[in-house]
Amino acid sequence: MMQRFISVSRYLIIIPALGSFVAAAALLLYGAVEIAHLLGETVAVGVSSKGAKALALALIEIVDLFLLGTVFYIIALGLYELFIDDRVPLPAWLSIQNLDDLKNKLTGVVILVMAVLFLGQVVTWDGQRDLLGYGGAVALVIAALTYFLSQQGKK
Repeated sequence: MMQRFISVSRYLIIIPALGSFVAAAALLLYGAVEIAHLLGETVAVGVSSKGAKALALALIEIVDLFLLGTVFYIIALGLYELFIDDRVPLPAWLSIQNLDDLKNKLTGVVILVMAVLFLGQVVTWDGQRDLLGYGGAVALVIAALTYFLSQQGKK
């Protein structure tokens, strides 16, 4: 009886899998709407040299939305594949066999998101703020995550 209950309880993971999928879809759709809105504004107003910098920043922020959407999508796929059905047809690079695979894929995307966030800070740098401290903090976190990934590969 208890074994059956434990076996069926794995389907509870459908809740975070669906939630992550809905979050991914919302972020990706919102990013698409933002791109359309931004392009509409750009065509209507035109782009000056100052406007080009603002356009570049807006596009970087939208790319960040897409990357976050991708993170949520990978979480949704990973949880579904690990707990519900491992026969989901996925490309080999996205196949997740265990929680370490999921953590590794997420860590790689988090590194990319952090790099994009730092790029956004660089693009909007006004010469007043100290980017060295911010960049150093981002670099340390990326280095730590990279070390984590390298240690996972040795297992």
